Amino acid sequence: MINVNLLSVSNLPKLNKLRKLELSDNRISGGLEVLAERTPNLTHLNLSGNKIKDINTLEPLKKLPNLHSLDLFNCEVTMLINYRESMFALLPQLTYLDGFDADDQEAPDSDPEADGDGLDDEYDENGEEGEEEDDDEEDELDEEVIDDEEEDEDDLEGEEEEDGVDDEEEEDEEDEDDDEGEEDLPQGEKRKRDLEDEGEEDPEDEEDEDDD
Repeated sequence: MINVNLLSVSNLPKLNKLRKLELSDNRISGGLEVLAERTPNLTHLNLSGNKIKDINTLEPLKKLPNLHSLDLFNCEVTMLINYRESMFALLPQLTYLDGFDADDQEAPDSDPEADGDGLDDEYDENGEEGEEEDDDEEDELDEEVIDDEEEDEDDLEGEEEEDGVDDEEEEDEEDEDDDEGEEDLPQGEKRKRDLEDEGEEDPEDEEDEDDD
């Protein structure tokens, strides 16, 4: 709720899970006890640019045990002598005041827990893993399809080879049958058939013709 002309936070609803509250550039001058009642789990509170003039106005924040970061930039209270020492003494749970800790060490750029980055990272990681699993499943399916195609090709080749072998065996069997048929013929008939195959006439047939 940045720069929305708020005069107080008295109408703030109860938000037990709220961690980070932005109230900068408003006109809030007090009534911060409402925060302890309605946002008990705050870790980050930004009151920069409001009308807070003295440290006692901030005393209700002691009831926020998880408050680690408080920003009061451009508030009149920051002009007080020993402002930082007094604030860390008043709120011992504080780690960072106006972006620096008690030893003047600067705070990190962002807090994953407060910004919800941790949840986004977890979601992204889960999303990426899901895609990889999907990719792996698709790869497995592709491999199965390829294997099936190769098996079909092997089966076709096997059938063709078997057909070729069967044809050769049938031809060999026919040749054997012809040979056997010839062996069963009498010697004269076999010789006559051989001569006929060669285009010659049997001498005996020639003699019969002469006699005629």
